[in-house]
Amino acid sequence: MHVTFNLAAELDAALQSAARSAGLEGNDFVSDVRTADPRHGDFQANGVLGYAKARKLNPRAIAEQLVAALPADLRDQCDITIAGPGFINFALKPATLLAWLLPHDNQEHLKAGASAFYSGQRYVVDFSSPNTAKQLHVGHIRSMVIGEAICRLLSFCGASVVRDNHIGDWGTQFGKLIWGYKQLRDDAALSRDPLEELERIYKAADAATKSDAAILDAVRAELVKLQQGDAENLQLWKKIIAISSGAFRETYERLDIHFDHELGESFYNDKLPRIYAELAETGLAVESQGALVVFHPEHPRFKTQPFIVRKSDGASNYATTDLATMLYRTEHFSADAIIVLTDTRQADHFEQLWLTTQKWYAAKGYQLPRFEHVSFGSILGEDGKAIKTRSGDPIKLQALLDEAVERAFALVTEKSPELPESERREIAGTVGIGAVRYADLAQNRSSDYVFNWEKILSFDGNTAPYLLYAVSRIHSIFRKLSLNPCDVAATAGATAPETIAEMTLARKLLGLPSVLTNTTANLRPHFLCTYLFELAGTFSSFYAAEKVLVDDPAIRARRLLLCARTLLFLETGLQLLGLRTLTRM
Repeated sequence: MHVTFNLAAELDAALQSAARSAGLEGNDFVSDVRTADPRHGDFQANGVLGYAKARKLNPRAIAEQLVAALPADLRDQCDITIAGPGFINFALKPATLLAWLLPHDNQEHLKAGASAFYSGQRYVVDFSSPNTAKQLHVGHIRSMVIGEAICRLLSFCGASVVRDNHIGDWGTQFGKLIWGYKQLRDDAALSRDPLEELERIYKAADAATKSDAAILDAVRAELVKLQQGDAENLQLWKKIIAISSGAFRETYERLDIHFDHELGESFYNDKLPRIYAELAETGLAVESQGALVVFHPEHPRFKTQPFIVRKSDGASNYATTDLATMLYRTEHFSADAIIVLTDTRQADHFEQLWLTTQKWYAAKGYQLPRFEHVSFGSILGEDGKAIKTRSGDPIKLQALLDEAVERAFALVTEKSPELPESERREIAGTVGIGAVRYADLAQNRSSDYVFNWEKILSFDGNTAPYLLYAVSRIHSIFRKLSLNPCDVAATAGATAPETIAEMTLARKLLGLPSVLTNTTANLRPHFLCTYLFELAGTFSSFYAAEKVLVDDPAIRARRLLLCARTLLFLETGLQLLGLRTLTRM
């Protein structure tokens, strides 16, 4: 076994080779190497049981065959034992732990090791995707921060990532917006807060259409003019898009969120006829009550729920645009995988979209990418209902972030009043924004969660303030020695871990590759959050048990090595989640 970044993969390769040497049938043996319960070792291979059961063989005897066929040098690096009916456990020796820790000394080396996971894979990730002329509110943050974290993680692990913000910039709402802009706008308000005024215009126009049939007709006429390419309405439409994009960009910059493309629904207008033609020519889409629909009778939930790709009035809809988007991403971006983030309410739509895409691509002979709808739950208030202002409106995202920063500033001022205000403000910005972001990412994305200021800004528990403080605390150790944590001189001469606390921390650090694998495979950032929280806790126990700044240079070097790697892994993990880190708090 080579001491590479992904030791689980190395053990898997060794076991596969041993299976061939032991004469196990063909390529049927799957080792299923995963991180082990620390009581049993560092890694465990669980594949023997399934293999033996399928062939009615004795699993322990199969495990003994495998272990006997493993290369001799592997025993020099780890203790190998068989537990129970055939679990093979691997406990790395201290020298092996040291050999793994030494080369993984900066983010570039960590990334080089992790990049093998998805090397050569191109992912298109569709996230945020707000609607034009609407302000971002608290409900939008989940798609934004989960999507950004997924992009960073996939990129770190070797994937080529294309970030696409699929803006809602077309459709019936523009008839109301254009009519309202012409009839109801307040130029002073538009100058002061453009997006706020556009949202007011839309609400006022929408209300007017419900109370006056003549206004409804006028709104429809404005929409028809837009769809037919009227110069004035096209110019207004572009202006509304520009206002919205500018406002969205401010929030994205504040949250350090990036996009490669902003291809809205309008981008696909000229690509829709191909969708109708191909679905019809392959026999997938049929006319039903004047609409063009795709049926999925084999699916229990969709037997009587057609996927409408063209409405009875001839208009397109989300289904048509999303099919065109799927094809464009496959052909133009050569996507190996496509990920779309929305809340769970759209699960049925994306399931039908994927069913339709699979049949369509098969009929046309197109290369089918992998597809994942990454869904997420809602953010709730203390009452268990959707979080809102006292007036019942959604909380604006900028206002939420402002409040987070102000609350963090009060905490920083209370804890460190001696710091200059400018420094306290800078720390508060990092802690406040990080707290909101981390509170979301630390949850299982499939679940709803309750937003609680006291909890997310606490310095205890699985929170951003706790982890950011852990980072700054390790920085302070190196500051006392006037050393840079990245300076190899600080850890030169480090020996293998010896004490229980040192071994426990080294083994926790060893878990990073498996955590990255599980987090990216399942697209669940909370796996990484849990690991970082546990790593910080393990370090705290180590620091309480072992004095770092001792006189013995070998002991000091190995403990500083553990400090430096913990700092690197915490900072790298937090940055992959989208958080900025601090050297002082």
